[in-house]
Amino acid sequence: MLPFLLLANLAVAQEPAPDPETLPYRVEIAPTGDGRLDAALRAVSQLVALQDPAPTTPAGVIARAEGDRERLQRALQSEGYWAGSSRIALAGTPLGTPGLLEQLEPLATRRGAEPLAVKVEVEKGDPYRIAGLTLRATTPAGQAAVDQAAARPFGLAPGDPARAEPVLDAERQLLDRLLAAGHPLAVVADRTTTVDHDRRTMDVAWNFAPGPVAAFAAPGVEGMTRVDPGFLRAQAARIEGERYSPERLERARRDLMALGAFGSVRARAADRLDEAGRLPVTFAFSERPRRAFGINPAYETNYGPSIRIYWEHRNLFGRAERLRLEAEVARLGTNGGLDQSTYRIGGTYRDPSVFGLGLGPEWSFVGSLFGLRERLEAYDRDAVTASALLERRFSERLTLNAGPVVDFGSSGPPGGTLTPYQIAGVQFGGRWDGTDSLLDPARGWRANGALTPSWSFRESTPFAPLRATASTYWDVLGNRRTILAARGTIGSLLGADLPNIPRHQRFYAGGGGSVRGYDYQSIGPRDAVNRPSGGASLVEASLELRQRIWGDIGGVAFVDAGAVGTSSAPDTSNLRVGAGVGLRYYTAIGPIRADIGVPLVRQRDNSPFGLYVGIGQSF
Repeated sequence: MLPFLLLANLAVAQEPAPDPETLPYRVEIAPTGDGRLDAALRAVSQLVALQDPAPTTPAGVIARAEGDRERLQRALQSEGYWAGSSRIALAGTPLGTPGLLEQLEPLATRRGAEPLAVKVEVEKGDPYRIAGLTLRATTPAGQAAVDQAAARPFGLAPGDPARAEPVLDAERQLLDRLLAAGHPLAVVADRTTTVDHDRRTMDVAWNFAPGPVAAFAAPGVEGMTRVDPGFLRAQAARIEGERYSPERLERARRDLMALGAFGSVRARAADRLDEAGRLPVTFAFSERPRRAFGINPAYETNYGPSIRIYWEHRNLFGRAERLRLEAEVARLGTNGGLDQSTYRIGGTYRDPSVFGLGLGPEWSFVGSLFGLRERLEAYDRDAVTASALLERRFSERLTLNAGPVVDFGSSGPPGGTLTPYQIAGVQFGGRWDGTDSLLDPARGWRANGALTPSWSFRESTPFAPLRATASTYWDVLGNRRTILAARGTIGSLLGADLPNIPRHQRFYAGGGGSVRGYDYQSIGPRDAVNRPSGGASLVEASLELRQRIWGDIGGVAFVDAGAVGTSSAPDTSNLRVGAGVGLRYYTAIGPIRADIGVPLVRQRDNSPFGLYVGIGQSF
């Protein structure tokens, strides 16, 4: 205790004594009846802003109050109260009263006295209204562009309150429309506001300088250290010759960012056109570390724990080629020892230059090679798979791909004899993403699917697996806190004779990412010993309500449904439904989720519930 008392006494002794000239004060701004005006008055007042962090002398308090007179008047005008006035009183004495300083100075010498009372009263008066709006161009040639920009409502009209914020918002919207119409040098030359106090109105007149319509010049690139500048110029050149728009420039910037080799990409437009009348643009790059390593764990009660480890090189040969090597082990301990777990190892190679063949920046090559050993509820399988796909990006949202795929190995019922198989096919796939976020969407919809005409060499059987999934997202309240998400999946083995199709090519449902609450692969046809045998069609649907609760914590409620049929036509006669709730912890890399689901339609030997833990939303 003694050392603590000594330290406390030392702290008291070293604390600086208050400045005897300082006059503490407290400000009260009387409510005006207009909440927006009250907030504006507090925001502009230096008396309010500095009362705690910057104590001052009596003369300083008076100086702040004098400065607030003009600031409060501007706040009144910004909210449309052009005839309003304000009064400031210090200790009950109006500001400007002779001898006010002499009256306040003795208060600064009183130790422990109550802070000086500063009261601000505002007489707002009647709000003024917009009487007229005039939009002109600085040159006759530009008037048509200005008229076109104003052809649609822009958030301000005669009769509206004469507030500053809507006027500035309307000006920004009109300027954005000129820019979007292809005028990269458009500016507001001047804005004039005329207040008529007799009529209590305000007229607003703008002069816009649209400048000429222009297209993009060949973009320049800078800042790269390891990525080939020629490759980047070719990637950026897709905008050359297109009419200027800020949206198109931002889309090009995101496309370059999507190459994966950069931590940031900035787009900088010139402030003048070149000799050919086109707009020069420069993309400035900041490269990411070339290598990355990560671990993705997940867990399901009826599937078991899984761990995926990956290593990635983001710029293998200098043209943003991405090599990703990964290894995964799943169902740890679910079927017994490690020899009954599921393993997968291999890699994916993405080349946005397609080996330098000059196909254009819209094309990429995506190749993969994996070896796997699966020990699942429905089948055992040892195999090697490979694919070589050409991918073409048609727009920011739409990407299609096509190429050969092969699958060689052996498969069979769990614990039974594995039968060799050899399958080759051609995949035709695509994806559409119109959502606002890859990891945590709140608006829009997305879809993906693939059709793979294939040939089974062992059975001399043609078949074509088809699978398509679509999901959509509604921001219920418009603030990203309440999201309603829906997903649907359909699958079909076209032209298939089901007994001739290896088990791993058939459809199954149940488990995380499918119908939560049911055991993995448990929904659908079963063989003579009650093991899942897979089907020729699949139907799944999910509905999920995602609600932010507090800070980074959220909750979900969900309903999933699914059915697997024995014919290639979708069949819902054996529909299974699961429901449950979950928690979300939102991070910069996406939400961490934990869901618990229960089966609403019980089936033989199914677990009473399922727990699912992973990274990212369920869909």
